[in-house]
Amino acid sequence: MPATSPSPTEQPARRVALLTLGCARNEVDSEELAARLTADGWQVSTDGEGADVVLVNTCGFVEKAKQDSIDTLLAAADTGAKVVAAGCMAERYGKDLAGSLPEAAAVLGFDHYPTIADTLDAVLRGEQVDSHTPRDRRELLPVAPAKRRDTGVIVPGHAAFTNDEHTPAHLRPVLRHRLDSSPVASLKLASGCDRRCSFCAIPAFRGSFVSRTPDELLAEAEWLARTGVRELVLVSENSTSYGKDLGDPRALEKLLPQLAAIGGIVRVRVSYLQPAETRPGLVEAIATTPGVAPYFDLSFQHSAEPVLRRMRRFGSTERFLELLASARDLAPEAGARSNFIVGFPGESRADFEELVRFVSEARLDAIGVFDYSDEDGTEAAGLDGKIGSATIKRRYDKMLTLVEELCGQRAEERLGTFVDVLVDTVDGGAVEGRGAHQAPEVDGSTTLVAGDEGVDLAALRPGDLVRARVTGTEGVDLVAVPTLMLDAAPRDRSPLLAVAG
Repeated sequence: MPATSPSPTEQPARRVALLTLGCARNEVDSEELAARLTADGWQVSTDGEGADVVLVNTCGFVEKAKQDSIDTLLAAADTGAKVVAAGCMAERYGKDLAGSLPEAAAVLGFDHYPTIADTLDAVLRGEQVDSHTPRDRRELLPVAPAKRRDTGVIVPGHAAFTNDEHTPAHLRPVLRHRLDSSPVASLKLASGCDRRCSFCAIPAFRGSFVSRTPDELLAEAEWLARTGVRELVLVSENSTSYGKDLGDPRALEKLLPQLAAIGGIVRVRVSYLQPAETRPGLVEAIATTPGVAPYFDLSFQHSAEPVLRRMRRFGSTERFLELLASARDLAPEAGARSNFIVGFPGESRADFEELVRFVSEARLDAIGVFDYSDEDGTEAAGLDGKIGSATIKRRYDKMLTLVEELCGQRAEERLGTFVDVLVDTVDGGAVEGRGAHQAPEVDGSTTLVAGDEGVDLAALRPGDLVRARVTGTEGVDLVAVPTLMLDAAPRDRSPLLAVAG
């Protein structure tokens, strides 16, 4: 009788460590990969110790991120495990990356994701796996946004175990496996981008903009809540475009209160807003919807009109200040953050000083600063008017010093006020969380300290939402005394490292 292959549960344990670099969107993609691997019997962790395969979900955004990805791949190779590259850098460079990095057993693109378990099986057996051949993923989808659904094109973070259109979304298994037990999780609204910013290569390797449907998002959000998630962070390349391919440009405004109403969810946060597309109705929804953080993650990039035009973006210092003022008129305590590029080709001294003026008046809570560098395949790489490296460094250093001072001043403005803090970690009596103006990882945190105002610090647990009075600052970080329990996390169970299904 011919031998039969053992089922996944009968096979010897195959261990894969999934290491994620880059943004929150990549984290969601990693949890899709983890779900596919878990379903096929792989043991998935985020610790490379003892792994048979290390799968690195790389970042390909800017030069430093790419170098971090290469360093991680090389370090993984030193463990003796088979090393596989996936994610944005692998999608962007494919065979070229494989040729320059022989330590990697395979370099996989997004099209490999549905068969990731079989591919890692082949790698583990020592078989040769053809590396990904890069292509412009914008060319895979129709130009018209409304025609992009159900094309069969692989879009990471959008897949399901079953695509049966006759089965309601809430009855389909969610293709996601949580890799941590944090009370906060990202929820991917959409993938790709239709904008053509001259400095950005992301649309070429992430593809055109594709929204997920509201029923899919609500089903996944409910599933996340059942695993212990208390805060949802909505992510995409451009959240303000959500719904345009679904025929409803107000889809995000309608979705926010539905997400906030899900049992167990105490905060919904929107990230990656494009200022030129941020409509008054969306500003109002974010600023005034109960359960939605009054938080504006606005991708300004610059404020001088000549530079913005060369970036193929729109706006000005005055228009951006008006946008911020409209949010604060509705929610005076609203948080705001942004990123800026200094030294862009053609940036004059006057342009830089205009950016300094904007940053000085904007009262932003958190600011990221990038020094310009050419990126492969971008329009900006071919622009004239390149700024000398010494000038870029001087402007970058000046801006860094300025934003550190300004963000510290903004934090001090919150002294004596009350912030609603979601507890993230409790470690040996140290309680750390975030106010509504503080997104995970990027915007600082709030340390809760003991006081005599009604909340027992020792009783707090991750996922608790408390109101706290700000008593101190450390840069952008706050120190606060909890005064009122707003919503306690369930005590009858621990957050799950959940597998969808």
